[in-house]
Amino acid sequence: MRGFLIRVLVNAAALWVAGRVFDGITMTDDFWDILLVGLIFGLVNAFLKPIAKLISLPIRMVTFGLFTLVINALLLMLTAWIAPGLEVDGFWSALLGAIVISLISWALTLLLPD
Repeated sequence: MRGFLIRVLVNAAALWVAGRVFDGITMTDDFWDILLVGLIFGLVNAFLKPIAKLISLPIRMVTFGLFTLVINALLLMLTAWIAPGLEVDGFWSALLGAIVISLISWALTLLLPD
């Protein structure tokens, strides 16, 4: 349970930073909405990302894994469609936001215990 809460906080922090860095991503300032968006993003990634990665395996092999960035951008756009506190203006904003979110999540995961 503790690991799940840490994951939600990491997602929420990464999404909040992406909202501050890019004009195309708008994130609410309410703490509970940020946590809700982090939770939704985590659930979308947990359930849909493995399916999307499996289906796109041939194209990911051809692009040496770079298509994973497109998958992450599409999942971010889906999260924005579901979550009330997040807005993404378009695909390119989602792509850049997905890169920032991935980097921040990776860095925070290294710093925080499991």
